[in-house]
Amino acid sequence: MADYGAGFSVNATTGPYPALVRGTCLGCHGMGDAGKIAQIGGSDIPQVYHTDTEDLAAGNFAYILGVKGDGASDAKGHNVIELGSNDATLTDAPGRFHVDTVRNTELTCAGNNGCHGRRTFGPSGLPSLKGAHHKNVDGKCDVADDIYNSYRFLNGVKGLENTKADKWQNASADSHNEYFGATTPMSVVGCGSTACHYTAVDIRPSNNTISGFCATCHGNFHIIQEIGGSTTSPFTRHPTDIVIKNEGEYAATNRAYNVEAPVGRTTIYDAPSNTVTPLTDVVTCLSCHAAHATDYPDLLKWDYSEMVVAGHGSGGCFICHTTKDD
Repeated sequence: MADYGAGFSVNATTGPYPALVRGTCLGCHGMGDAGKIAQIGGSDIPQVYHTDTEDLAAGNFAYILGVKGDGASDAKGHNVIELGSNDATLTDAPGRFHVDTVRNTELTCAGNNGCHGRRTFGPSGLPSLKGAHHKNVDGKCDVADDIYNSYRFLNGVKGLENTKADKWQNASADSHNEYFGATTPMSVVGCGSTACHYTAVDIRPSNNTISGFCATCHGNFHIIQEIGGSTTSPFTRHPTDIVIKNEGEYAATNRAYNVEAPVGRTTIYDAPSNTVTPLTDVVTCLSCHAAHATDYPDLLKWDYSEMVVAGHGSGGCFICHTTKDD
């Protein structure tokens, strides 16, 4: 087992650490070995920091430090402090709506300053996940009123976790996660239980969508007031939580599901679906970005510099914008 320090080894000897564990979140989930799935105590443990040729659905923090990919770059992912490498360019979350946001020296995997666990201005790290691993709802998360039954322990987020043989991955049209979306972006009018987050002391998306969750930090990218004021183009920013049209360049989007650009569903499915349905399925943040990190700037799932209109490219943006590469 590779030992990358206290945060990267389940055999860490420094500490102490909360919740009777031997390291940070990365102690189990980011050991830096070759495999994207590790074996600990006879259990499969998904790895968010590894050198495997393939990544899990949320990406791989290894791209940030250059352990994998074409070179280190802060622009490739979320610089959680467990990595030991704070973002040297950005100090705040891009597109932040609130003045008080998580700074580059505070971002963690879990807790008030992170993504997973309880975000209630309480402890960060493992204590914010108390009870979640032991009570974990594996698969369909259609309640999301606690951490253990929220999608991937993201407070308040609904969805379907892939439970097939290649779980934790978006492996194919028949084996992937299903992300929950809405037909209208959130609004900040009356910010509170009906807006960007549930309450001032319980940070979670009021609409239970994955894009709404991202909006709790990156509000200006996802709230309707900042994408253009409505769900009708032209847009100021690329919208999320809006339906995929069935006309013009989008007509050909009635197609097989493509894991390179996953869509959101407005219903929580019991199993992954291999089709995309315009006027029902929606665009989400994860249609274009990965949650942890990728080998491309801005956590994009493809090289944006190759998305040239009328340049006869393929994939990426053109998966939905089907005629712009002609």
